[in-house]
Amino acid sequence: MCGFTGFVSQSSAPDVQALHAMGDTIRHRGPDEEGHYVDDHCAIAHRRLSIIDLANGHQPMSSPDGRYVLAYNGEIYNFQDLRRELEAAGHTFLTNSDTEVLLHGYMQWGAGVTARLRGMFAFVIWDKQRQELFGARDPFGIKPFYYAVMGDLFFFGSEAKSFLPHPGFHKELNTAALKFYLTFQYSALNESFFKGVYRLLPGHQFVHRNGVTEFSSYHTISFDPQPMPLERRAEQIREVVTESVKAHEISDVEVGAFLSGGIDSSVITALSRPDKTYSVGFANKGFDETSEARALCDELGLRNLSKTITPEEFFSALPAIQYYADEPNANLSTVPLYFLSQLAARDVKVVLSGEGSDELFGGYITYHTTRPFRAYRKLPKGLRRAVAKAAGKLPAFHGQGFLTKAAKEVDEYFVGQAFIFGNDEAQRVLKPEFRSELTWHDVTAPYFDAVKDADDLTKMQYLDLHMWQPLDILRKADRMTMANSLELRVPYLDREVWAVARAIPSAQKMRGKSTTKYPLRVAAETMLPPDWVKRPKVGFPVPFVAWLREEQYYNWARDLINQDYVARFFDQAYLLDLLEQHYTGRARTHRKLYTVLSFLIWYQVYFPEECGCQPFVPPND
Repeated sequence: MCGFTGFVSQSSAPDVQALHAMGDTIRHRGPDEEGHYVDDHCAIAHRRLSIIDLANGHQPMSSPDGRYVLAYNGEIYNFQDLRRELEAAGHTFLTNSDTEVLLHGYMQWGAGVTARLRGMFAFVIWDKQRQELFGARDPFGIKPFYYAVMGDLFFFGSEAKSFLPHPGFHKELNTAALKFYLTFQYSALNESFFKGVYRLLPGHQFVHRNGVTEFSSYHTISFDPQPMPLERRAEQIREVVTESVKAHEISDVEVGAFLSGGIDSSVITALSRPDKTYSVGFANKGFDETSEARALCDELGLRNLSKTITPEEFFSALPAIQYYADEPNANLSTVPLYFLSQLAARDVKVVLSGEGSDELFGGYITYHTTRPFRAYRKLPKGLRRAVAKAAGKLPAFHGQGFLTKAAKEVDEYFVGQAFIFGNDEAQRVLKPEFRSELTWHDVTAPYFDAVKDADDLTKMQYLDLHMWQPLDILRKADRMTMANSLELRVPYLDREVWAVARAIPSAQKMRGKSTTKYPLRVAAETMLPPDWVKRPKVGFPVPFVAWLREEQYYNWARDLINQDYVARFFDQAYLLDLLEQHYTGRARTHRKLYTVLSFLIWYQVYFPEECGCQPFVPPND
């Protein structure tokens, strides 16, 4: 696991001092080793966290003839198979690293190498002969990749913050991003919160030459449901997940595991049987899963290390969270993940985790619809809409929400696993500069259009696989682990596991009133105690809802909202009213408030000159 950054210049020699400063901003991604490459037009900085072939694998890595230079972040789990294939084709290797296999793979297959890779990755390869830069990102977007064009400079890197030290980079807020962040709780556009800085899409690659960048897709997500008896399906899932965990355990250093009380991480832990597992929680009742994690470890004979996060630790960590997140992050679970990574990094460099299972197997309760709901949806749309319109004019009654929601198509109400501010309220709370006639429907429509003939569950999964998973779940996972120089591996997000998951029909994924990802649960029956197989998804519950009703943290939020710079973005009176509603118990507005407060803290960190704040000093760099 590593990080890289750099730039290509068409007209001037690279600024070496700026390159070193850029590399220093991502030191947390790889404190073990640093490397640099500079020629007349290309400059690359690399930071390495040594995992495989600790003594070798130095980067940037050059090909034997010196033509190609590679900077890479990730792990290729089938690198040994690819190495044997390349050796048969005449390639000779000097190290045992997957980095060298990737480099020789490009020499052999060119851009076709990406379709052969099993793993998580983002990389660039500079062709000195053609003066051409090739770059790619893994199919699920596990590893990050940012790029920007500023004048004749083409910037690329693992984190957007790495561009900031270069004098040719112009730092500016992307005003279009804020409205949609308020709805989704994450940066939902392809252009990041930094104007002109974009994310390379998952499953995409590019070639940059002579100032022109051409992008292409080498992997697309599609579902292909196939009939299969449940028992055989469960056996297939068990086999492929077991094999994937084994592949993800390849390492020259110790591998641990994150463990909550849910089925996803429990399956990974039961299969990998690491020496150490890690859990965090809060002292508030209902917000601590560490006891469940310890109980499972007791049954499996494993060691569990845990931490209870105090409210003081939570609030004091928020500036660091936003710094390492790169862009505003309003997922409350990001904070416990930061402390969990900090805990694990004391002992190990690599951990396994359960991200991806919910999106692949249908694990979110929002995917679940009742039998009456599905039956009612079979009525003509016009009739359903007429009933909903009539019901909306009546006083509140039991079932009114059912009639309203069932009248809508899934693309009219589903935005993913977080829906914070609706279109109208986002417009209301924002100042005119940040409003937009575009709505969240404009953001989600292309994804729904791509699967317009699919069933509702497939449509929801498809949207989450393209938005929620890479832009929220995987982004926070990468940033919080890397903030603590820890490599996170996600065995569910594997091409072989996906090949099985994409074939599961929607009707087979749900059971009863609330049981999700049913085939995975059946598969887990031979791996876990019965209680764990039935556990509902909880995630990382955080007691922010309770803390914001305590005077100390109410005052903290009020003082932040009242700062002068906030008036540029928001109607402060509206925000203060939301705070009062929550503090007095009249409403639960904590998610809306946390989303706004997270942006304000991020803005203080990255634009201190606009806020009258002292420059932020990263704690781990």
